[in-house]
Parts: sequence; structure tokens; C-alpha cells
Amino acid sequence: MKLIDVQLPFFRPLWRRVVTVAVCILWALFELSMGNSGWALAFGAIGLYCAYQFFIAFDPPSDPDA
Repeated sequence: MKLIDVQLPFFRPLWRRVVTVAVCILWALFELSMGNSGWALAFGAIGLYCAYQFFIAFDPPSDPDA
């Protein structure tokens, strides 16, 4: 079981992947600026995981209807 399934067809458009990563990283920076290092670490880790999965390991199905 995957915690976050990033191979969904929902994430096929590039802008959705970019927005997802940007929101996670920006929220991590916000939490860090407020002094919440635990939440900053959590959101930063999720953002980095998503960045890796979306831009390095992303392999969308070749059939758009799949």
C-alpha cells in the first residue's frame, strides 16, 4: 500500500504536479518561519518525495484512457 499514490491520471498535467510540489515546499517554509520545525520537516519531506516522484520517476501510462 502506497501512502501517496502519485501515479494517478489526475497528476498527468504538468501544472498539477508543479502546484502540488510548490504548495508542499511553501507550506514547509511557512511552518519553519513560524518556528514549527516538526511540521516543516514533515511537509518538506512530502514536497521532496513528490518532486522526486513527479519529475524523476514519473511514468504516466501511454494510453490516455488507462
